[in-house]
Amino acid sequence: MRRYCLFLLFFSCCTFQIAQATDASALFQSLRSKVLSVQDYTADVKMNINVSYMRIPQLNGTLYYKAPDKMRLERNGGLSILPKKNINLTLSNLIPSGNVTVIEMGNATIGTKAVRVLKVIPDDEKSDIILTKIWVDETDLVALRTETTTRNDGTVTMDLEYARYTNYCLPDKVTIYMNLKDYKLPKGVTMDYNDQPQAPKQTDKKNQKGTIKISYLKYNINTGLTDKFFSTPEKQ
Repeated sequence: MRRYCLFLLFFSCCTFQIAQATDASALFQSLRSKVLSVQDYTADVKMNINVSYMRIPQLNGTLYYKAPDKMRLERNGGLSILPKKNINLTLSNLIPSGNVTVIEMGNATIGTKAVRVLKVIPDDEKSDIILTKIWVDETDLVALRTETTTRNDGTVTMDLEYARYTNYCLPDKVTIYMNLKDYKLPKGVTMDYNDQPQAPKQTDKKNQKGTIKISYLKYNINTGLTDKFFSTPEKQ
């Protein structure tokens, strides 16, 4: 009888762990499907970049995105093409694609929102993303925070706020935190185009942090942007 009870207990624990893993995987797949439902968008943005070694004026412009990784930023006073490697401005490129392993990390709170925390590891060893932690609001099925470790840009944390475009999983505000020794700001974004003096540059960025705050003022979603739109040569 004792052996039978121990077997039932062991079987119940295994069943619970399998169910929990399946549930976490299903939640991630649902979130990813919602994020990937946006094939392209055009957004009016305000962008504030805060780094200690450079003074960068607020950037106002229009951001164009086409899945999976094309992006173009037209700013007031010039044009900038954001390189493909700068993946950190869109949620869709911070969520691993392809086959993944999803691990349940428990519950947490962001602000007043209860969230589930998932760890997602790509099965593809060549993926630029090594792992991602996602804080998921199950009620609205959106990611309120991501922490993504990449091969090229180190670890990037993104906080997201939603209001008008929750149904598309598109945020109204994003704050991106990065380690400057791993992250290279796009050339066109960091140009001192307002002729404001720059702060003295520092050569040692080992422990320096930076933030990018983006306010999305208006989206036009799934309008059918073509690849050709993103091949325009950069203008200065």
